[in-house]
Amino acid sequence: MVREVLVYPDKRLKEKSAVVEHFNQELHTLLDDMYDTMIAKKGVGLAAIQIGVPKRILIINIPIEEEDGAQPKENTLEVINPKFLEMRGKTKYQEGCLSVPGYYDDVVRYKYVKLEYFDRYGNKHILEDDGFLAIALQHEYDHLEGHLFIEKLSLLKRKKFEKEWKKKLAKLKKGNK
Repeated sequence: MVREVLVYPDKRLKEKSAVVEHFNQELHTLLDDMYDTMIAKKGVGLAAIQIGVPKRILIINIPIEEEDGAQPKENTLEVINPKFLEMRGKTKYQEGCLSVPGYYDDVVRYKYVKLEYFDRYGNKHILEDDGFLAIALQHEYDHLEGHLFIEKLSLLKRKKFEKEWKKKLAKLKKGNK
């Protein structure tokens, strides 16, 4: 089921997510809904808080270039209760976000990450990456902590964004009346 994605400045996006304690059918349904929502909104990642569920859950599905950007469900990385064990190096990447639709900007992140997490069945995993997945993991993890990528922008860029975003939201509200 496709769910509504919260859009900045919705205050719920600032909420810190709680640890998942039950690996049950309810969790599986949530993960399936997150996948459906992410695909419908043309995203590569989604944190549960973005659909109003403050739990430490994120999913990522990087499109397969050789298959015209396909994102088969079996390729979805389901990350529950993530914990970074190691982060090093720096890289810059242009990011966007389903909760800040249509806005993209360069963000500095760690190049390499090592992450401990659980899957939908409660099995523990360790993952290491120094590519796009590392960026996506950090971006989605920030959501679990109540942060958005726009908070990483310079003060000048942030002020410019806020001004443009207010105009965009005003136009959207006018269009919905």
